[in-house]
Order: sequence, then C-alpha cells, then structure tokens
Amino acid sequence: MASFNKVILLGNLTRDPELRYTPKGQAVAKLGLAVNRSYKTESGETREEVTFIDIDAWGKQAELIGQYLRKGNPLFVEGRLKLDQWDDKNTGQKVSKLRVVMENFQFVGGQRGEGGPGGPGGGPPPAAPGRISRPGAAPAGDAPAPADGPAPDVDDVPF
Repeated sequence: MASFNKVILLGNLTRDPELRYTPKGQAVAKLGLAVNRSYKTESGETREEVTFIDIDAWGKQAELIGQYLRKGNPLFVEGRLKLDQWDDKNTGQKVSKLRVVMENFQFVGGQRGEGGPGGPGGGPPPAAPGRISRPGAAPAGDAPAPADGPAPDVDDVPF
C-alpha cells in the first residue's frame, strides 16, 4: 500500500519556542504556528480563519529555532503529521492530538526594525536555509541562489 505524509506550512509563531534537551542531550523545540486563511462568504463578506498547529523540531534545527525565533516571527515549515494518543488521567478516556514533526524549515521575512534581521528577537539573514547538512548526505538541490548573483531566467526553469 502506497502512502505519503508531507505537510508544508507558512505562518507566525504563537509563542516563544520551548527548547529542552532529552537525557541523552538531544535538543527538542516545541512551537506553535498560526496559519491564516482568508475567504469570502456567499454574501461577499471577507472572513479570516486561523488554524493553530503544534510543531516539534529536533536536533540542530531545534537549537537554531530556539536561538533565533520569537513569538510573532514568520516561519516556513516542511514536515510530517504524527498522531499522539494517550489515556486521560482524570477521565480515563482515550485522547489524541495531531501535530507536525519538522523535517526542514526556512526563516522568512527581513528586517523589521527592532532586533535586527528576522524581527523582534533578532535572527539570521532572511535567506538562511533551515536545512541541516549531515556527513555523507547529498547536498540539497533546492538551495537558494546566492543573493549577489543574477536571478535565474524564467526560460531556464525545467517545468
């Protein structure tokens, strides 16, 4: 049976990331992301719907997020859905929660005045990729072009 589990999100952090470490020293960051959707009703009124998503980041990605991002910062996230299930201690009922496990991320936005690059908490330059290189891994083929180089010609795009 074929399956595919991929999530792509762009939103703003709803709180400061919570960076912790496992007993073995592995970094884990828990963060909340708000994603907005605007639509028009049948009467023509514009409405906005907000979805709040819990995200887990691990390793070096968790440390980068904990260091550079704060509540309100925009973030682009790629990951997978994970369903957590447990029994509620008070009621004994089975409880479940859907969350995203981050696989890649991208800092979004530029300077916004206070705090320097990335906004209120400071941060890396806007084009800094969130992909983490691992020894022996092939380089990412979709890394952004250098900021000082020319933009690719539209005719050069293979699709």
